[in-house]
Amino acid sequence: MNSRIQGCYVAITGASSGIGEKIAIECAKNGAHLVLLARREEVLAKLSERIKLDYGVSCHYYSLDVQDLQSIQTVFSTIERDVGFVDILVNNAGFGIFNEVLHSSLDEMKSMFEVNVFGLVASTKMVLPAMMKRRKGHIINIASQAGKIATPKSSLYSASKHAVLGFTNSLRMEVKQHGIFVTSVNPGPIKTNFFTIADKQGDYVKNVERWMLDPNKVARIIVASMLTPRREINLPPWMNAGSTLYQVMPRLFEKLAGKAFFKK
Repeated sequence: MNSRIQGCYVAITGASSGIGEKIAIECAKNGAHLVLLARREEVLAKLSERIKLDYGVSCHYYSLDVQDLQSIQTVFSTIERDVGFVDILVNNAGFGIFNEVLHSSLDEMKSMFEVNVFGLVASTKMVLPAMMKRRKGHIINIASQAGKIATPKSSLYSASKHAVLGFTNSLRMEVKQHGIFVTSVNPGPIKTNFFTIADKQGDYVKNVERWMLDPNKVARIIVASMLTPRREINLPPWMNAGSTLYQVMPRLFEKLAGKAFFKK
């Protein structure tokens, strides 16, 4: 039980399914009020009703496409009017497409950066002023181990997650003096519907299925870390050890793990 978040307002982008949905439910279990954000309003409505009935907390929801920067401003202004302020923002919305850069379209590149990076930055900017004024808040950015270890067939996705990590690490230093925590979450593959888009052939899932993370466990770890100064959440630990080795000895790591890199 994370008593620190009881009564707090937690906003989650990409909350309609996958890890976003699991985080929302886990927050509700801990007594937090929810602000659910995603494109599929009808799905959010059902999740909101379920959370209110099961856990007795308030649960607002808003249709939001984080690719639309103007919509982000409009929706967060509405949240400020309806709720007052956001204590914790989980930037979870994101997607990837596994493909070699030669066979990736420029539209795919544009969309991945708009969702994974620009939407994340814009959403963060909308909640920071109130957090700084209150000297309290937590920004949690769902990045990826792909932001630490670049692999073939994920060049564009990996580049977007590298950007998320760079932004997160800089932001942490910028807002520390204002009492705001900033955490990056760097998971390996999680058993969610992420791969219905990223891995349409299903080859990658078949190759790594036995190592895939349980989304409920990931959600519990993230929620337990809310309103603490935890810098990073790296899952699974053995994969993060690999990313550390990669940063120290990239040539050796690429040589040893070369075949594994082509699992996609």
